Amino acid sequence: MPKYGFWIAILLAVALGYALAHVADLPPSFAEDAGKLSPVQPRARDFYAPNSEALGANEMRIVACGTGMPTARPKQAASCWLVELGNGEKFIFDIGTGSAERIAALQIPYNYLDKVFLSHLHTDHFGDIMALFVGGALMGRQMPLRVWGPSGDTPERGTKQAIEHIRKALTWDLDGRKGITDPRGYHIAATEFDYKAVNQVVYQENGVTIRSWPAIHALDGPVSFSLEWNGLKFVFGGDTYPNKWYDQYAKDADFAIHECFVTVPQMVEKFRFTPQSALAVGTQIHTAPEAFGKVMSRIKPRMAVAYHFFNDFDTSGDILKRIRTTYDGPLSLSTDYMVWNVTQNEIRTRMAITDEDVWPPPATEKPQLPDASQRIPYSDFVGGGKLDVHEVLQPIYDETNKKYGINEKQDE
Repeated sequence: MPKYGFWIAILLAVALGYALAHVADLPPSFAEDAGKLSPVQPRARDFYAPNSEALGANEMRIVACGTGMPTARPKQAASCWLVELGNGEKFIFDIGTGSAERIAALQIPYNYLDKVFLSHLHTDHFGDIMALFVGGALMGRQMPLRVWGPSGDTPERGTKQAIEHIRKALTWDLDGRKGITDPRGYHIAATEFDYKAVNQVVYQENGVTIRSWPAIHALDGPVSFSLEWNGLKFVFGGDTYPNKWYDQYAKDADFAIHECFVTVPQMVEKFRFTPQSALAVGTQIHTAPEAFGKVMSRIKPRMAVAYHFFNDFDTSGDILKRIRTTYDGPLSLSTDYMVWNVTQNEIRTRMAITDEDVWPPPATEKPQLPDASQRIPYSDFVGGGKLDVHEVLQPIYDETNKKYGINEKQDE
């Protein structure tokens, strides 16, 4: 056996000598790196890691926090789009079912996530408003959650009434938190605007102007939005049939989102719709891929973004093919955690890499101590059901009081 080891060593030496002798034949980058250790300094990566990079003073970042359909699934939440600006402002457009989880994964302090703009009141566009409202307050939002949304053709169908009733539905939840946690975030305010108004200003602060115009979807009430800041224009269509307002006011946008539903054959095969229902839903209530392409070919954005379909290996190909029958410009077929950085000179498209084990990010302000007098006590019946575990809990109080310099006592 030793003689084989000798010959193996000889062969390895010859191979190494050959490799070293031919380093000069390699491309310059390979030749320069030969023999160096792996890098220990950061370098540009082709993905976005939250909290890993500065946003330029004249830069906009858009994160897809929900791109799917009303049918919930792990891969894609329902409609939600986060817009971050270089001046520090952040805006959420729609907060559909499942999207609060995606927002949490971005590790943004919740005090910066207090502005939500709703395109309409289908649950796949505002179904996670409760999660953002209550969960955001628990995780450090120390101010009210502000919501902007359209009126309806009746008061009962408007945003204001929807938010008021959500607040009422949360009576038990919110009452149960009184006197226990920082109370400042447990307030929600709705600003309702006329869904019929065309290109109206619904928000204007810190150099940011957000406008709305009517959309055509299901009933009267839905709207589309544009956000203009620092010479950049972001457009979010919500759900809509192709319409004259989007055609006019989304023109020449830097970044234009418009729904692009699954194809009629996919609705029949995947969702088991009848052909009649698939045609009605897929081409009249929503926008078919061919019609999406037609819209984008008219407005000519720097980046067209299609959403509201399940982006799978066996669906995206046909959707893309159909879009390309009517549009040949820049295009993103969106999926959750897709990220776009937009400047005057470039639009960079990447995917975000997120941590499934995230904890809430630090609050931006010192928490306010709760007022214990605001607690609502148990009834004698329920309170009388407590087991006496004071003895095992007291060491926890002793340890915590000593560590943090406080003097808390157990409930009687």
